[in-house]
Amino acid sequence: MAGNSALPAVDDMRTEGVAKAYDRWAPIYDLVFGKVFARGRSAAITAAEQAGERILEVGVGTGLSLPHYSARSRLVGVDLSAPMLEKARERVRQLNLRNVEQLEVMDAEHLAFADASFDVVVAQYVVTAVPNPEAALDEFLRVVRPGGEIVITSRIGADRGLRGAIETLLQPVVNRLGWRTEFSWQRYQAWVGRTKGVSVIERRPLPPLGHFWLIRLRKTDAA
Repeated sequence: MAGNSALPAVDDMRTEGVAKAYDRWAPIYDLVFGKVFARGRSAAITAAEQAGERILEVGVGTGLSLPHYSARSRLVGVDLSAPMLEKARERVRQLNLRNVEQLEVMDAEHLAFADASFDVVVAQYVVTAVPNPEAALDEFLRVVRPGGEIVITSRIGADRGLRGAIETLLQPVVNRLGWRTEFSWQRYQAWVGRTKGVSVIERRPLPPLGHFWLIRLRKTDAA
């Protein structure tokens, strides 16, 4: 698989800053984002469980998704924020989620798993919240088995026009909140085009307004 670490940075996001931002979000994350991302979580879980049983959720956060997987799924969750993960661990304890095998603090750009460890990698609202999204995508592809899938829910930014100009203007502000406004579909296409062994198998807008999308990528046997 071709690495993409040579890509220039497009903003000022740093791993330490993202971690601190989500540490601050931890106490109120469920209240602020629970309902907003509910439809995306449901769509991602459905897609993931159709692709396999051993599932890695990158950016598991407070574990909002975990109770909604079926009991047959074997779940591993990682997140950059320790306070977010502590809430996830408490959720697992309270709900007795026996299918959650592991929850660990981990950087999406440097996953501590062997190659081809999972049937599916799920990344919900994560790609636009890491300093180097292409490095994270490389890692997702590395740890998923041949024939497995990467299931992403994410906002897709505009390339041009008024919306694109506004997103560029807001970028320094939202960086401090832990995500980016700028991430166009062309950037996904560019990564797929230069990366061996991956293809796009689905891209569809999520309700209610289509600001967020479900993206499914498949790792081929040639990866």
